[in-house]
Amino acid sequence: MSLQIGIVGLPNAGKSTLFNALTLAGAATAPYPFTTIEPNIGVAAVPDGRLEQLAALVRPEKVAPATVEFVDIAGLVRGASRGEGLGNQFLGHIRNVDAVVLVLRGFADPDVPTAGAEVDPLADLETLETELVLADVGAVDRRIEKVQGQAKAHPRDFADQLHWLAALCEHLNHGRPARSFELPAHHPDWTADLALLTHKPRLYLVNVGEADLPAGGPLARPIVERATAEMTPCLVLCAACEAELATWAADEAAAYRKDLGLAEPGLHRLIRAGYRLLDRITFFTITGSKEARAWTLRRGQTAYEAAGLIHSDIQRGFIRAEVAPYASILAAAGLSGARAQGHLRLEGREYIVQDGDVIHFRFNV
Repeated sequence: MSLQIGIVGLPNAGKSTLFNALTLAGAATAPYPFTTIEPNIGVAAVPDGRLEQLAALVRPEKVAPATVEFVDIAGLVRGASRGEGLGNQFLGHIRNVDAVVLVLRGFADPDVPTAGAEVDPLADLETLETELVLADVGAVDRRIEKVQGQAKAHPRDFADQLHWLAALCEHLNHGRPARSFELPAHHPDWTADLALLTHKPRLYLVNVGEADLPAGGPLARPIVERATAEMTPCLVLCAACEAELATWAADEAAAYRKDLGLAEPGLHRLIRAGYRLLDRITFFTITGSKEARAWTLRRGQTAYEAAGLIHSDIQRGFIRAEVAPYASILAAAGLSGARAQGHLRLEGREYIVQDGDVIHFRFNV
């Protein structure tokens, strides 16, 4: 299952430029609001040196990395929660993603209009958060109205739910996100199906000018400090630079990044940060000399669930999983060597898959 991460920000923050760099999908970009109206969706490969090592060992016909879907969502504006700037449509697109990257403008360019009087990423962040919270208030209000209608015939059956929803609505109305609302252990989450925007995992990304790399300069500093205080992941990169370097030869791009003080592409950092944000791990399968593949799994999921990710027939006929860490496969020069040296363990369906596991599934057809 591919993760889906939404790229959200105010107009002209650099969202579509970042999207182009991530996916090379050619999403339209221009220095005016609402270049993006319908969301662009693109797929980016997850960089993983472990897969490269396994592929170099077995030399398969095909190498298939894990992937992340990025969704370039049109720029929000103040009043989006009330429908300003096609806001309701845009906010609806955000509800479908697993996590959100809030792109904040940290570069000055007289040819690119700003959302406010000046470039102020902290003010932009406040605007984004306000609109997301207000959109959630509207969603919870509508749910309260619906439940009140259901409660007319049996008020006692819905009393706890209405009390909980009212408390959540008050929490939101104080400007606090849904993710900080404490859910009592003995109650279900009665808004789980609403996909509240402020409940989604988030990451701040400050889009700076090339001259401010690698630290980000004075415009990025307030966001970095706030992210540290909130324990929110935060990245600093130059989307325009990344988009340009994505078209260069790998060695030339690496040399240029080194001159900028960057150890690797900022896009790689973003993709891995999305993985960590959603608490995902990677396991690998090797199909003889045909394919080496990386798969994305939620941390804590089992071998049985991993089998279903590959194919329903494998899950249905699951017998055992042969498992070894990728390092053991490399040391033994392949699955056969690892099996001969006793590195492959036989695990049942309840085995919790670990990051970096190489798994061979035994199953009945």
